[in-house]
Amino acid sequence: MKITANGISMNYTLDGPTGAPVVTLSHSLATTLAMWEPQLKALTARWRVLNYDTRGHGGTDAPRGAYTLDQLADDAQALLRALGIARTHWVGLSMGGMIGQTLALKAPELFSSLVLCDTSSRIPPEAKPLWDERVHTAETKGMEPLVEGTLARWLTTPFRERGGEVVERVRGMIRSTNPVGYIGCCQAISSLNLTDRIGVIKSPTLIIVGEEDQGTPVAASRVMNEQIKGSQLAILKSAAHLSNMEQPEAFTQALVGFLSKLG
Repeated sequence: MKITANGISMNYTLDGPTGAPVVTLSHSLATTLAMWEPQLKALTARWRVLNYDTRGHGGTDAPRGAYTLDQLADDAQALLRALGIARTHWVGLSMGGMIGQTLALKAPELFSSLVLCDTSSRIPPEAKPLWDERVHTAETKGMEPLVEGTLARWLTTPFRERGGEVVERVRGMIRSTNPVGYIGCCQAISSLNLTDRIGVIKSPTLIIVGEEDQGTPVAASRVMNEQIKGSQLAILKSAAHLSNMEQPEAFTQALVGFLSKLG
């Protein structure tokens, strides 16, 4: 479905029992709301699930220019407002977790809980050239040259080499990402620096990370776990960056177990 929020047309789905607590799903860079398909059946059995395409991705508009995490958080807040959702459990992976942290600092009253998956609270300055290089590649050659390198970071080697439907689905999402949206979001991500601020987050928080995540390693999750008092940390074996797709059962079990205790 489409709705206008924060000046752009946003693509979303809203499923599950009417009147149930809402869970909002926020995907990673270079994917779409389809990334969450492995979790939807378990979540919609009990919760009202809002799944949306971030600015620049999927069926949501991709305006030209650099985006900011504040802007992406404003998009999400405007979407919730447009749909009449006053409170939500937030589940964000990678970029989605960065948006979640940003929004939790701006509008803590929106959050019933926060689930930060395979994400970080800071991009170190030494990583900036990597992000600049990805932007340059997308600007000059499109997404195709970025596909296999991204897959190599996102999925463990044995899982990737076995191939199969999940690997092809991820490959297809990366390949079909609008370069304009990818570039805008890369610029937002590369300026992430929230470690010193997230200690004020009071919402119940679960942090999930794949043991073999290269992009946002376990060490980054441990930092967030230390900063956000009372947060829980779940480390998933045999998973890299897209832990929800590589180890869907373990991921869903950790997520549903956490949310079930909150109602």
